[in-house]
Amino acid sequence: MRTIINKSNNNNPIGFFDSGVGGVTVYEQVKKLLPNENYLYFGDTKNMPYGEKSQTQLLEFADKIFKFLEDKKAKAVIMACNTTSAVVYEKLKNNYNFEVYPIIQSVAKEISTLPIKKIGVFATHATINTHCYKTEIQKHNPNMEVIEIACPGWVKIVENGQEKSLEAEIAVKEKLEEMQKFSPEKIILGCTHYPYLLEVLSKFAQKETFINPSIEFAKIIQQDLKAKSLLNETIGEKFEKFYVSKSPENFKKSASMFHEIKEIPELVNL
Repeated sequence: MRTIINKSNNNNPIGFFDSGVGGVTVYEQVKKLLPNENYLYFGDTKNMPYGEKSQTQLLEFADKIFKFLEDKKAKAVIMACNTTSAVVYEKLKNNYNFEVYPIIQSVAKEISTLPIKKIGVFATHATINTHCYKTEIQKHNPNMEVIEIACPGWVKIVENGQEKSLEAEIAVKEKLEEMQKFSPEKIILGCTHYPYLLEVLSKFAQKETFINPSIEFAKIIQQDLKAKSLLNETIGEKFEKFYVSKSPENFKKSASMFHEIKEIPELVNL
C-alpha cells in the first residue's frame, strides 16, 4: 500500500513508463517545467504496442515496471501511456510506495472546460474500448460530445521511425477522414506516440485542431508535486536514466525528435 513520502526523499527520482518512445513527449514537457528533478524512464519496447494487449497482460507489464521503479526509489511515477492509464490505473494505483499520475484521468477535467461542444479522440484499441476519455470528460462536462476512433498501426509507425513515410501518410489520412465526418472542433492525440505524427496530421487539418495532452499533464504534475511538498530543491548535478526491454539503439534514435538521450538506454529484462 502506498505511503506518504517525507521531504527527506525529495531528491529521489521521478519515474516514467510507456510502451516505448511515446512517453518521451510527456517526459520532455515535465523536464522543461521541473529541471531540478532526477529522472528515470522505462520504455517497454519488447511488449509494444500495448494497444493490442489484454487487460491481464497490461496488468502484468505495469506491475513489473512499477516494482522496478519502486526498487529504484522513485518518489512518483508518471503513467505516460494512455492505454495503461485507461486499463490498469484503477487496479494498481494504491499498490506502491510512490505517487502515481495517470495521463487520461489527470487531463480530462481541463479538457472538459474547453469552449467547444464536440471533441474527437484518436487512441489505441485498448484505450478506446474502455471509453476512458469519454467517461472522464463527461464526468466533468456531460454536454460535451466525445467521438472515439482507434488507430491501429500508428504506434508501430512511430516506433519504427516511419513518421514521414508514405505508409504514415496513408494511415493518418484514412483515420482523419473518418473522424472529420463527425466534424469535431478539436481532436485529442490520445496516445503519447501520436504527437510524433503531428507533421503529417497537419497536412490534412489545421495544426491547432490537435490537442497534445502532454502539455497540460506536465503542468498538473508540477502543481501536485508542489502541493505535496515533493519538489526537489537541492542544488547540484542531476541525473536521467533510460531503460528499455528491447532495442535500445532504436529507442535512442526514435526519441531524438523530442529529447536527446546522451547514452544508450540500459537493456532490462523484467
